[in-house]
Amino acid sequence: MNFDLSEEQRLLADSLGGYLGKRYDRDAGDRTHWSALAELGVIGAFFDPTRGGFGGSAFDVAVVFEQIGRAVAIEPFLGTLMAGTAMGDDVPEALVTGTELFAFAHQEAALRHDPDTVLTTAVPDGAGWRLTGHKGPVRGIEQADHIVVTSIGPTGLASFLVDPASEGVSIRGYPMIDGGRGGELVLDNTPARLVGPKDGASAIARTLMIGTVALCWEAVGIMDHLRDATLDYMRIRTQFGRAIGSFQVLQHRMADLAIDIEQARSAAINAAAAIDAGRRDAARVVSAAKYTIGTTGTRVAEESIQIHGGIAMTWEFPSSLHAKRLIQIGQEHGDADHHLARFVALAAA
Repeated sequence: MNFDLSEEQRLLADSLGGYLGKRYDRDAGDRTHWSALAELGVIGAFFDPTRGGFGGSAFDVAVVFEQIGRAVAIEPFLGTLMAGTAMGDDVPEALVTGTELFAFAHQEAALRHDPDTVLTTAVPDGAGWRLTGHKGPVRGIEQADHIVVTSIGPTGLASFLVDPASEGVSIRGYPMIDGGRGGELVLDNTPARLVGPKDGASAIARTLMIGTVALCWEAVGIMDHLRDATLDYMRIRTQFGRAIGSFQVLQHRMADLAIDIEQARSAAINAAAAIDAGRRDAARVVSAAKYTIGTTGTRVAEESIQIHGGIAMTWEFPSSLHAKRLIQIGQEHGDADHHLARFVALAAA
C-alpha cells in the first residue's frame, strides 16, 4: 500500500505548517486564527465532499493533526472532528466552514476509559429529547456554540445536539495542562435533538477511533518537534568545554529515541490505513497505536526534559508545552494500560 501523501495533502500540510509556524499566537483569545485556519481548508479536510468537505480519510486527518502537534495549537480541532463525525450526514455547513464552534462530550469520569458505555440518559419529549448526565473533561466547551453529547436512548447509544444556552445546562470551565481549556458539563433534563446515523453505536465507535488516530498523529508531530529541539540544544549547550552533543552516551540515547519515534509513526500509519481500508480489526490496530504512542510519548517527554535540564519545565520554554501536551495525550481516550488490555481482549474475540 502506498502511504505517500497526495499533492493536495502535501499542499495542506505546507500551508498549515507555515501558518502555525509564522502567524499562530496561542494567546490570541479570539476566533481570528480559527477563521483563518478554516479558510485554509483545515476543517474541510476532515469531511468528504458529500458533507461539504474535500477529504474525509484518516490520512487527511493525520496530515492536519501532525502539524497541530508541532505547534501545540489549542484551537478546537479535535472536538470539531469528532462532533462532525458523530453527526454523519447531519453535519451542518456552519461546522465545516468554521463559522460556529462544536464540542464533543462523550467521556464520563465515573466510567474511566470505557468507550462503549455512558451513564447519561435520554428520554423522549414530544418531537425532541431530554438529557440528564455528567460529562467531562470536554475540551473547548466554554467556547462552543453547540455540543454533541452521547447518551443512552431507547435503542442504545446515540448522539444528541445540545444548545449550551438551554435550560438545565451547567458548564464549569478550567485551564488544562497544555495551556488550553476544558470543562465539566452537567445536564439536568436538558432539551436536545437526536442527530447522526440510525446506528448510533457504530457511528460513535468510528468517531472514537478517528479521534484516537488524530491524537496519535498529534503526538507524532510533538515527538518530532521535541527530538529536533533537543538535538539543537545539544549542539549549543556546553559542558566541560565542549557541546554536550559530542558526548557518546547522549548520542546513543537520542539514537534510541529516534528509533522509538519511527516505530510510533509506523503504528499511527497502520491505524490510519486500517480505518481507511475498513478493516475488521481496525479497533484493535487503533488500540495498538495508542498504546505505542502512550509509552513512547512518555519516554520522549522525559528524555527531552532530562537532557534540557530545569529550563525544560518553565512556561517560557516552548518545548515545555510540547512535553506537557504529549503526556496529556497519553491519558486522553484511554491510557496505555487501557489500550493494552483492549488490544488483548479484541484479539481474543
